[in-house]
Amino acid sequence: MKKSFYLSLFFLSALLTSCGDTNVVENIPDGSLDTPPISGYFKKRVLIEDYTGTWCGNCTRVSYAIEQVKAQNDKVVTVAIHNGNDPFHFAGIAPLKNLILPNSPLALPVSRLNRMIVWTFPEPTNVQEAINLTGNNSGLGIAMNSSIENGNINLDVNVKFALNYTNLKLVVYLLEDELVHFQRNYTTYYDNVNPITNYVHNHVLRASMTDILGETISGNTSAGSSFTKNFLIPIPANVANPANINFVAFLVGDDNVALNARAAEANESQEFEENP
Repeated sequence: MKKSFYLSLFFLSALLTSCGDTNVVENIPDGSLDTPPISGYFKKRVLIEDYTGTWCGNCTRVSYAIEQVKAQNDKVVTVAIHNGNDPFHFAGIAPLKNLILPNSPLALPVSRLNRMIVWTFPEPTNVQEAINLTGNNSGLGIAMNSSIENGNINLDVNVKFALNYTNLKLVVYLLEDELVHFQRNYTTYYDNVNPITNYVHNHVLRASMTDILGETISGNTSAGSSFTKNFLIPIPANVANPANINFVAFLVGDDNVALNARAAEANESQEFEENP
């Protein structure tokens, strides 16, 4: 009887010890394109950063590819980063260049998906590469609220987490649409016209409201938490028309790959794109 009693205690003790050492593994959903939405997760968008120039005749190849992506998928966030002898030249491009091409010159055109992923040449025949990075189940969501008045911009960037994250960085861009200027075109796209007069340049990077490589998030980034980052700045002097201002926000991890992104118009109030 005593032997049976002590054996029972031994197995009970072992069971309790085993349960106490169990690691809880998060049930991370498949983030691929065709996975159905799962409650509590967020719409997953792809970020396309297009390094371009009005003088760059081959850059129209990338802009055409972006148009094709957008025609097939609505989960696309685009940024045009102009460089060189260009009226829209972005003076702070060096850190990005050193990140994506640390040992090479920035010979345009250059394009990146989710900041670090090379979009395979020729981009118009590889549209699916960008589309494949969209989905229904991101572990974090972004919503922005902004107002522009009296020459100032007031922007709240809200982030909510469905998964646990560490070492995240937030990037926030100020862009401008409807900038009209000629565009060199050495491709057969856009009716083989060169130059394209009165070309409308959209999503042009005018200012980075954070460090362009990202601002470290010091708050809670565990599942179920959220945070808000407020920006209050004057309208940058290089903005031609404040009515055409818009914003992009995205978060990157240790590898600098964007985990999710979102665009917002000026004076827009957004809700999180959370699956019901």
